[in-house]
Amino acid sequence: DFLPLRCDACGEVFCKDHIRYDDHSCSSAYKKNVQVPVCPLCNAPIPVERGEIPDIVVGAHMDKDCKYNPAQQKQRIFTHKCLKPGCKRKELMKVLCEQCGGNFCIKHRHPLDHNCKGSSCPTSKA
Repeated sequence: DFLPLRCDACGEVFCKDHIRYDDHSCSSAYKKNVQVPVCPLCNAPIPVERGEIPDIVVGAHMDKDCKYNPAQQKQRIFTHKCLKPGCKRKELMKVLCEQCGGNFCIKHRHPLDHNCKGSSCPTSKA
């Protein structure tokens, strides 16, 4: 079952089992088998010129051009803590009470839910 396939790099003819560059140790594979390395820190593609060693180019990128910020990875998203005593919930956005101005979670956002004492106006239970 020999299917003649021509290697697009070296021009030799091979069967389907040996057409891959690695399978026939193609000496011209570097012309066609071009891969762009990616920085392991910032996931940016790093352009490599012919003849350059990708490891050295990526290392140079990491030393001077990399936009990776380790402090940014550890940033917390939910930073707005509920002020109701005993509640440990945190929200993505501030949820401020209109009467006392305190920051609360969604569950305790209404004045009756956090025993608001900020306004002299009585709050109806309706």
